[in-house]
Amino acid sequence: MSRPYILISNDDGVTAKGINFLIDTLRPVADLLVMAPDSPRSGFGCSISSTIPIRYKVLREEPGLTVCSCTGTPVDCIKVALNVFTDRKPDLIVGGINHGDNSSVNTHYSGTMGVATEGALQGYPSVAFSLCDHREDADFTPLAPYLVNFVHKAIVLGLPPFTCLNINFPRRAKFEGVRICRMAHSRWQNELTRCQHPRGGDYFWLVGDCCELEPEATDTDRWALAHGYVAVTPTRLDVTDTGLLEVLDGIF
Repeated sequence: MSRPYILISNDDGVTAKGINFLIDTLRPVADLLVMAPDSPRSGFGCSISSTIPIRYKVLREEPGLTVCSCTGTPVDCIKVALNVFTDRKPDLIVGGINHGDNSSVNTHYSGTMGVATEGALQGYPSVAFSLCDHREDADFTPLAPYLVNFVHKAIVLGLPPFTCLNINFPRRAKFEGVRICRMAHSRWQNELTRCQHPRGGDYFWLVGDCCELEPEATDTDRWALAHGYVAVTPTRLDVTDTGLLEVLDGIF
């Protein structure tokens, strides 16, 4: 039986520790194609490069492993990989491992989730992995057995069309277990810091605090992470509010 073939990208860049830990962890169990941004693209979500050209470069090529850097966004990386490397279709598309929390509202901004979203849009089972630790030298060691297990199950069991998995790990040496949970409701606040430019005028830094809108809820990804669990959130790409369809139909 042939080894699975996995397409990997991220938003922290091809040299980030997270993606290289993922490569080292999955390489013994799968053939890998890595197409990742040539520098960090955090917060790029599902953005694409529609007005500038995209280039890629092969950095490493070995049996069962090809690593490329790409000048585009995380979603660009997936589009390039699927349209250039056409000899074999991936069994799974993986984003990550992200340096930082991609739970709750962060799902919408994350380039790591953009990878999984694009994979699902293109018809492939897709998963995004994130560790709640922004440090460049974050310790990913506790994630290893979970990564292999999640990847194996996603390939063997598959996922429904137009869905993907958002999997977040708390910053811990040992996890309490795995929780299947929904995305918590939250929003960012106090998002801008105003600074004065020495040559005149103002400029702004995006900063902010995450405001929890349901801090008492125990079925969310935020609760799971706060209590030491790996949070697995099935994410649907069709954002239609089906309940509101009937209401609007009656109004209009």
